[in-house]
Amino acid sequence: MSAEIEIELPALPDYVSFVRLVVAAVAELEPSLETSKIDDLRVAVSEAATNAIQAHARAGSKRPISVRCRREDGQVEVVVRDEGAGFDVDTVPEIPAPDSPERLRYESGMGISMMRALADESYIHSGPHGTEVCLVLKAS
Repeated sequence: MSAEIEIELPALPDYVSFVRLVVAAVAELEPSLETSKIDDLRVAVSEAATNAIQAHARAGSKRPISVRCRREDGQVEVVVRDEGAGFDVDTVPEIPAPDSPERLRYESGMGISMMRALADESYIHSGPHGTEVCLVLKAS
């Protein structure tokens, strides 16, 4: 059995916790998905939603962000879309490993690396009219 929900939200930080709750509720419908994976999904989705909200703020956009969450065949897929200015995905630097002294030089900018590490699959499409982040978690 599958389940899907799509919501549009104002691009305001107050809604990040709501996005986490909705996505976690859909993910919890997947009985074979471990609790730790759902926790990882909450963190990854928080990063994606925060990035979308910040992109709207930089672009001066009043449009909402959208979040789609689908559970099907032992996996959960979340897509976060914004209509910000976009960015070149290929120029996002890789963040050094947590135990590397070089990591101390990074106070921010770790969101995309975190999303990639926490999701089983991820992709980011970005251009001048917005960004789409897709995160997939699969049951073990």
